[in-house]
Amino acid sequence: MRSPAEQSPRSTTRQGDRRRRAVSVAAALAVGVMTLGVLAPPAASDSAAPAAAAAGPDAVQRALNTLVRDDGMPAALASVKDRNGRARTYTAGVGDLTTGAKVPRDGQVRIGSNTKAFTAVVVLQLVGEGKIDLDAFVDAYLPGLVRGEGIDGSRITVRQLLQHTSGLPEYGVHLDDDEIRNRYFEPRELLDLALEHPADAEPGETWGYSNTNYVLAGLIVQKVTGRPLAEEMDRRIIKRIGLRHTYFPAPGEMTVREPHPRGYHRSPEDGPLRDFTEMDPSAGWAAGQLISTNSDLNRFFTALLAGRLLPAAQLAEMRTTVPVGTSGLRYGLGLTSRTLSCGGVYWGHGGDIAGYETRGGATDDGRAANVAVTSIPTDEAAVRHVSEAVDRALCG
Repeated sequence: MRSPAEQSPRSTTRQGDRRRRAVSVAAALAVGVMTLGVLAPPAASDSAAPAAAAAGPDAVQRALNTLVRDDGMPAALASVKDRNGRARTYTAGVGDLTTGAKVPRDGQVRIGSNTKAFTAVVVLQLVGEGKIDLDAFVDAYLPGLVRGEGIDGSRITVRQLLQHTSGLPEYGVHLDDDEIRNRYFEPRELLDLALEHPADAEPGETWGYSNTNYVLAGLIVQKVTGRPLAEEMDRRIIKRIGLRHTYFPAPGEMTVREPHPRGYHRSPEDGPLRDFTEMDPSAGWAAGQLISTNSDLNRFFTALLAGRLLPAAQLAEMRTTVPVGTSGLRYGLGLTSRTLSCGGVYWGHGGDIAGYETRGGATDDGRAANVAVTSIPTDEAAVRHVSEAVDRALCG
């Protein structure tokens, strides 16, 4: 799960050179995309306006076509909801490079770091219930657990975890892709791996993306509730707002349950695209394990902004942001805001995990859009084109 700052422009944190080792969890991938010029993208899957689709592809379809034709994405999918609630789905490319199968409309994908928004919502619900204090130190819930070189859980707050201002080091850069793909990790193993390395910064000193923050947030949820994080997420969010295609894979579950495009990844850097659809997602856990669809992500972010998941006070905390370098992106508590070309901002998160990238969010007036591609873009143009596809969907 890459840093939002790495989505565009790239991150300027000091971890940059190391990130090439752990593409699927915390890092930018090796530069290089597959050329698929021989694969013509199919017509728009536009359930709301077939006549418009027949007359010619709209801006969203053109953006997806570009991602496949020019940027080498095997497939691209989008779901768009306008302020009146009208929904459209789109596809381009192929769902399986071996068979040439069509891309399933609104297929399931691994959503990577969008999981952080779900984890943050659970934490903030517990804040609203008086069970967690945002400004309490980690040691209040996990006494003595967080210690290392320059690291002290008695000086790091829950808020700093959710906002990525804790200074905690990233664990993912110390894992290779095949290890991530095939090995099951307990959350404590991920934390222990991070704590073997020195702090990146003093708590509260600067913004710095680290999946370690959300592993700790998930452990706090489990300590406070006495229940597994996946169960709390399912009860408090997924079932509550009817996310019928969203789930937290069970331990050892490496497949995707419902119709889905296959996900592809270059590992090693100079190698061919490899099918990474089946993988153990436990290296992501509270930071990146969920599977969902673009339409379910639209429903989630729309419900969140509408106040259906959090009390007003906790939603306001979630939307209180800090700048992410000079990127124009701002980060709240598991929620980002990005400026739209047509004015205003949209709120979401985004996520990468080997084989898939998802980008999107919702606006305060009810628009929502999410775009998924089936290989993590590494070329700057491709990274930009994914963000532009979201912008076109929300500004169209």
